Amino acid sequence: MSRRRGKAVEEEKADIDLTPMLDVVFIMLIFFIVTASFVKEKALDVNVPDPDQTEQTPPDPDKQNILLTVNSADEIYMGTNRVDSRAVRARIAQLFAENPQAIVIVRAHNKSSADTYVTIADAAKEVNPGIQVSLVPYED
Repeated sequence: MSRRRGKAVEEEKADIDLTPMLDVVFIMLIFFIVTASFVKEKALDVNVPDPDQTEQTPPDPDKQNILLTVNSADEIYMGTNRVDSRAVRARIAQLFAENPQAIVIVRAHNKSSADTYVTIADAAKEVNPGIQVSLVPYED
């Protein structure tokens, strides 16, 4: 009989109590959740004219702006000429050299992708980091 009681006591000693370990894990989890800093997503800094603006000032004839049009198929046009996205920077640099006060106006279709606008804005910022890039959305 004593032999059986000895095995039962040994089996009871062999059990590991996991409750304290789980308490520590939950406390650590709560600590990391509370102290975590979450990444805030940045939005595009877009200059869009106010739709309620009724007063329109005529453009200054001495100040020619750089106008790019993006259609719904993400094709870029300068005037009536289609421009490849890789050549946008060179065209903006050429026009900006002629008129350093010019701003870049991107007239983008509502169904065009934001990537096209970002490509144009990045190209303009490569030409001159202080250049102003405005977005004017339109629909058909």
